Amino acid sequence: MGFYSKNTVTLTRKTVDDIHKKGGTVLGTSRGGHDTIKIVDSIQDRGINMVFIIGGDGTQKGAAAIYQEVKRRGYKCVVCGIPKTIDNDIPVIDKSFGFDSAVEEAQRAINAAHVEAESAENGIGLVKLMGRYSGFIAQYATLASRDVDLCLIPESPFYLDGHGGLLEFIEKRIKEYGHMVIVVAEGAGQDLIAQDMRSMDNKDASGNKLLLDVGLWLSQKIKEHFGKKKKTLNLKYIDPTYMIRAIPSNASDNVYCTLLAQCAVHGAMAGFTGYTVGLVNGRHAYIPFYKITECQNKVSITDRMWARLLSSTNQPSFLSKKDIEEKKEEEELQVSATSADNVNSITTRTGLGFSPILTLSLYHPTFMKPPRK
Repeated sequence: MGFYSKNTVTLTRKTVDDIHKKGGTVLGTSRGGHDTIKIVDSIQDRGINMVFIIGGDGTQKGAAAIYQEVKRRGYKCVVCGIPKTIDNDIPVIDKSFGFDSAVEEAQRAINAAHVEAESAENGIGLVKLMGRYSGFIAQYATLASRDVDLCLIPESPFYLDGHGGLLEFIEKRIKEYGHMVIVVAEGAGQDLIAQDMRSMDNKDASGNKLLLDVGLWLSQKIKEHFGKKKKTLNLKYIDPTYMIRAIPSNASDNVYCTLLAQCAVHGAMAGFTGYTVGLVNGRHAYIPFYKITECQNKVSITDRMWARLLSSTNQPSFLSKKDIEEKKEEEELQVSATSADNVNSITTRTGLGFSPILTLSLYHPTFMKPPRK
């Protein structure tokens, strides 16, 4: 499959004419480790001089490894990454394509949960959305819906029992309104589940930690809490996890994909290599792989967007003032360190002292002479 396969498929204008109207991928997809040496051997044997690699943070790391191997061999081949993940967890860029479509579809699941919850006595609609380490889908779908009473994401810790805990808040909200909608990202509360279930630290084929189902776990905890108090509860659990990424892209993502593709090809034809394309502060930029792979994009729970969500749901933060201040200090230190690194890297690579306000749109990837056909 892919680079390892001896058979190739020629993509013509006719064969790709309507693929943007379909969900999924015509190229196929996989999860797991790869053999960089074999991949570059295949590229070299076929005489390929431009490689465009589409995928999320793991794929971008793989692209960076391929670029390093191509560079080590001195082989003239452009290696360009195109960020694709609905989780929106790739750093530096404004957003990754697929995110808008995922949020739009997630909102439909939330609307269904709201109808179910509102129709039953003490009804709760619980929706689990994708978001292993970053809760952007849950956050933006919640803001778009405005029917959500509680949103839980990996970046914002919570606790279940005791005064001010999650279960107490749910009980109060049900008593006040008679129903509620809860949205939870798949990576939320994993520390609590691990303690509760004494889980093993297992990993998938890509080396990612296997997550326990927070939706089922939270459903059970809520049912147990109401059962102990002998209170009626109608809980509906909705898991649209894979449904939201299997749909055709919306208009916004269709336009964004076109722009990214054109930008990627322009960069390759200009002789750039070892870069990922993306919008940065609204401008098209070529970003070195090492900037894309050094960290993950995460929701900041001390910024205005998260404050807007708390205002919309009327949920508490479940954090003490001290916890929030510590989080803010950590985020500020990370931002200042990254900004300083950006200025230094651009000054070194271009020999110019650009103003810090321009650093994000002036990344320069490695430059090489355009490959000969």
